[in-house]
Amino acid sequence: MTRLLAALALVLTATAALAQPEAGRREWPNTDFSRSAVDFAEIVSGGPPKDGIPVIEAPWFRPARDETRLDPRESMMSYAPGSAPARAYPIRYLMWHEIVNEVVAAVPNAVTYCPLCNSDMAFDARIDGVRHTFGVWGKLRFSDMVMYDRPPESWWQQAIGEGIVGRYTGRTLTALPAWMESWQAFREAHPDGFVMDEPDWRRAYGRNLSIGYDRSRRPFLYSGEDPLHGIPPLARVARVGDRAWSLERLREERRIEEAGVTLEWRSGQVSALDSGTIAGGREVGDVLVRDARGRDVPYDLPFAFVFHAFYPKGHGCSGAVGSANVIPAPARRRRFCGWGGKENDVPVRPIDRSRMAIALGPSMRTPGPAPSMRRAGGPLEA
Repeated sequence: MTRLLAALALVLTATAALAQPEAGRREWPNTDFSRSAVDFAEIVSGGPPKDGIPVIEAPWFRPARDETRLDPRESMMSYAPGSAPARAYPIRYLMWHEIVNEVVAAVPNAVTYCPLCNSDMAFDARIDGVRHTFGVWGKLRFSDMVMYDRPPESWWQQAIGEGIVGRYTGRTLTALPAWMESWQAFREAHPDGFVMDEPDWRRAYGRNLSIGYDRSRRPFLYSGEDPLHGIPPLARVARVGDRAWSLERLREERRIEEAGVTLEWRSGQVSALDSGTIAGGREVGDVLVRDARGRDVPYDLPFAFVFHAFYPKGHGCSGAVGSANVIPAPARRRRFCGWGGKENDVPVRPIDRSRMAIALGPSMRTPGPAPSMRRAGGPLEA
């Protein structure tokens, strides 16, 4: 796997010129190239063309209690908006689509995941009060996905939600309270929550095509410096604000109290980037992060090189020094029995028994949900 990625990297690095302004203007006539915050030479092709990785728009959901296809140890991206039931986005789906554009509790958002970085971030998709949706360009910077907005096709760094080229250069999207955890952990914390249903695309959902990636010595197409403290570039870290703690250290100590937060590790989550199946990876564990008042704090579990590349003034990874402004998340164990809506306020797909088998093989459905599957009104709109 490592040799294959290295060989592919040599080929794709040669296409770095595609990201230069001259070629970019042909592909991106609406992008304002007079504004940029990065060296264009740092942006290289990751392989797929623009929109070659199809994002998910207004997905269907199902009550967590009704979902039987997921392994309890599988990784989820969990989003707890506070004013609506929590939602889980299985990594088995995000790995193939990377961005979900939707509206939750009247707030447009973009749920994002970069497999090469293990970076999971959810953002408020409003800029100056105007809703935007995001797409996958197929280009990378320091191995991290470069997203683009629609409109006006500015470029954004996924790991930090920062505009790097175009009209919104220097702007930062507001991060929403999200984290990565196992399916079992989500169900325990949110028994009344919802989980994104399997998308209607031809994809081998449940399989990992990058077998052994997080055991590689070097990240794919990464040209930056290695992390400090001798931490392997592809070791996971728990990032809270501008701090990061080595997951290996947290696993050994089980509990760390530093810088006003408490981090706890427990078994139960497997790596989605290890074996041939999402559920068959090695144990990496679940992480809980709380503030001094016991409130849950949003966090990210990226690889160490990601933190080093995009938080150059941050502190960590084996310990934590400095400060971080962290907004607590809503209580994860809140039951939404008193929430002002009902189940049909979430775009729940009507049950189809043909969809109940575990999705480990290629789906033979064509893109887009069948018309008969849409309930009156369809998914939530802005």
